Amino acid sequence: MLTDTASLQTVLDVVGVLVFALSGAIVAVRRGLDLFGILVLAWVAGLGGGIIRDLFLGITPPVAVSDWRLLAAAVTAGLGVFLLHGTWEQALLARPHARWRRVSSVVRLLDAAGLAVFAVSGALVALDRGAGPLAATLIGGITAVGGGMLRDVLARQVPEVLQRELYAVPALAGAALVVLLQHLGLLSPLTAWGAVVLVFVIRVVAVALDLNAPRALRSTPVD
Repeated sequence: MLTDTASLQTVLDVVGVLVFALSGAIVAVRRGLDLFGILVLAWVAGLGGGIIRDLFLGITPPVAVSDWRLLAAAVTAGLGVFLLHGTWEQALLARPHARWRRVSSVVRLLDAAGLAVFAVSGALVALDRGAGPLAATLIGGITAVGGGMLRDVLARQVPEVLQRELYAVPALAGAALVVLLQHLGLLSPLTAWGAVVLVFVIRVVAVALDLNAPRALRSTPVD
């Protein structure tokens, strides 16, 4: 591997799958889905970006459906949310008006973590497969936002990447940083995790400060 350790990619993928799968499972609970629906949304959110990445790079079958560790991470996240969400909701009953706001904050934090991990992971895989700088950057960004987009589409809501605070921009920046580090010969496990942290911080700051990409001007609101 480009980062001098074959385990780094696996660790990034497992962590990314786990946190994105947790976000998918929580969204499924909010939408009132049953156990099967929760597992499906957890699987799609956790593994969707990796599947898109592998299809772009010609990796078949995609690692997301051939590596039992990734499947186990997604299923574990889904089952964990299904079993524990009742206890979690009881803990929030003391402040019912803040309940869904807190849940939304948890989903966004998990989303930010998954976004950061998969942006770096996607770029690393693309570089390892011989992709050029531009392709590696774009594939890293697509890997990061793909699972969240599929999750939101299945949950019948507008994907975060199309409406909320800066979402794709931090992912593309993290992937571009990985490409730059590789070009400068500075890519290592430490700098790769540094890129993950940077993307996470940018995304969290964007949420906290409500930073958005420019929107088209319109004279009247649209429902």
